[in-house]
Amino acid sequence: MTFTEPEERTALRKAVFDLGSSFGHDYYLAQARNGGHTDELWDAAGRLGYLGVAVPEQYGGGGGGIGDLSAVCEEFCAAGTPMLLMVVSPAICATVLSRFGTEEQRDHWLPGFATGQVRMAFAITEPDAGSNAHNITTTARRDGDGWVLNGQKVFISGVDEADAVLVVGRTTDARTGNLKPALYIVPTDSPGLEAKPIEMDLTSADKQFSLFFDDVRLPGNALVGSEDAAIAQLFAGLNPERIMGASFSLGIARLALDRATEYAKVRKIWDTPIGAHQGIAHPLAEIKVEIELAKLMTQKAAALYDSGDDMGAGEAANMAKYAAAEAAVRAVDQAVQTHGGNGLASEYGLGAMIAAARVGRIAPVSREMVLNFVAQHSLGLPKSY
Repeated sequence: MTFTEPEERTALRKAVFDLGSSFGHDYYLAQARNGGHTDELWDAAGRLGYLGVAVPEQYGGGGGGIGDLSAVCEEFCAAGTPMLLMVVSPAICATVLSRFGTEEQRDHWLPGFATGQVRMAFAITEPDAGSNAHNITTTARRDGDGWVLNGQKVFISGVDEADAVLVVGRTTDARTGNLKPALYIVPTDSPGLEAKPIEMDLTSADKQFSLFFDDVRLPGNALVGSEDAAIAQLFAGLNPERIMGASFSLGIARLALDRATEYAKVRKIWDTPIGAHQGIAHPLAEIKVEIELAKLMTQKAAALYDSGDDMGAGEAANMAKYAAAEAAVRAVDQAVQTHGGNGLASEYGLGAMIAAARVGRIAPVSREMVLNFVAQHSLGLPKSY
């Protein structure tokens, strides 16, 4: 048993952080505030192989695991250059296709994931179902050799940047008449697919969309893997999503803590740095402890997932996501408090981080649903919903 990462991942972390820092938080905020995207950073990360570290080597990737990819995500966030599409495209979509896609699908999509040239969004959430796959109403029906897709999705990230969307829909079981989940690859230029942006009070370079599927016709090979294995396929993507979400929050927490500690070292009151006062120092020290604990759980979740223990990874991934989100919210709040009035001045970039950190408590799964999971599966308490 070891609690330290291998040298290769440590070196990967440094290289990624250096790349993110070469662009910087000011670059990210400028892109976000001007309605732009982080294309230059994404392309550079793709060329260097950082986006494809978890893609199998035979498809041009690094052959690593979700632990490597989550480290990349954390370091970009810690450098002030978060890329939300990392959580979706290489983590969820590439993982699902790598594990369950047909040979044709893997050959077609995975080399692009390895270089970052392919971006794929993920669509599960619906207005009336949230992320409850059992209540999803987006439905695909067979039409000759293909499919016809109808339905609606909401809060889908990065559709304007994506080549395709991995859609969680439902099909009708011919034997029972019951609807069952299935996954489909839908190109974003498909006739009948409409994407409407959702106005958000977030300073983010990644936009949110509502999707409307009106008789979207798909070829037979749009179905991912087996029609009967969608639940397994779905959860193969959701565990990495939670691990990446934890890493995203960890990076934000580290950035906020770094900003706060640097300010506390140089800002003086009566010739004494404010960091010398326990009223400032102790809250920052507590956040450091919380970040390190959340990081350990995130690494445990990644190690379990990469070892093939999906059930164990599910518990750890939910706990990691919860702990990291709480640490990020506390870190940003304390960073603002440490800066005083400057904490809300645009020059320091902390105000924009308040909403960004808060998202971690909601997405990709709310803190309340994580607690439901832990209560039921970890503690054996009766199901509450």
